[in-house]
Amino acid sequence: MPSTVEGFDAARTAARLPVRAGESRWVAPEVVAVYRDLQADLTRLQGEVTEANADLEDLLDDPGGAGDDQADTGSRALEREQALTMVNTLRDMIVHTELALARLVAGTFGVCESCGEPIGKARAQAFPRAVLCVACKQREERR
Repeated sequence: MPSTVEGFDAARTAARLPVRAGESRWVAPEVVAVYRDLQADLTRLQGEVTEANADLEDLLDDPGGAGDDQADTGSRALEREQALTMVNTLRDMIVHTELALARLVAGTFGVCESCGEPIGKARAQAFPRAVLCVACKQREERR
């Protein structure tokens, strides 16, 4: 795999990314792989949010018929709520993906936002939008 992406110095970034004790240092091809995965996710999510917005608009434009019973009205309301939830979830994922890309470019990728320790290379590769190490994530979920 190439170790460069236009406008992004993966080798320099790799040298700055933190790792946990016992982990191997990041290398440029690994950084490029994460960068490309995040870019692909961003493109996919942007397409999905466009589709979801169109579906939501269709649902909002459908006022229903005068003869609809309560079940039909309730079903339409539920569909609208689900579509709105989907749009909001996709938008949140886009924001988190953009932030992960920004952290990667800035060289702050893989640092826990809570304790400041490395998230862990394996965790960052598996879930590049992660902002907490496993210990801090577990502590957050217990609250």
